[in-house]
Amino acid sequence: MALVFVVIFFNSLRRYTVGRSVTWGEELPIYLTIYGVMFGLALAYLTDSHIRFTVLVDTLSARVRRILFLFSDVATVITGAALAYAGHVFAMRRGDVTASGLKSAADALASSTGIEALVWLGRVGPYQYAIAFGGALLAVAAALKLVERLTTPAEV
Repeated sequence: MALVFVVIFFNSLRRYTVGRSVTWGEELPIYLTIYGVMFGLALAYLTDSHIRFTVLVDTLSARVRRILFLFSDVATVITGAALAYAGHVFAMRRGDVTASGLKSAADALASSTGIEALVWLGRVGPYQYAIAFGGALLAVAAALKLVERLTTPAEV
């Protein structure tokens, strides 16, 4: 998220001092934010610090609560895997679409470095892949949480 701030700050500073924004300054922070949200989603699940409505859960016995959390972990693994698959299919299907704000910067980067593969950064595929990446991270986080809950002795 610090990178998002730096890009937006640089773009704003340039707009008010030079009178022109950089072409990638508006589109790139959006994609970086999506990646940041996906990392945060998995981290929150892994550390059990996500938002949870505990009004009903707190009234349950420890045994029933444990079963509910195990079921929730399994459902989240399945949901994360489905999200990863759907994100992959979507990114592969539409990944070659040009990202209008990033195309010129990617082309310039590729020509200045001689690395033609950098042209890929001017397409939306790497940024749409954030959904697949986030789904995979969520599935792994939920699987790790499930293993932790299964190996931790139940509360009395």
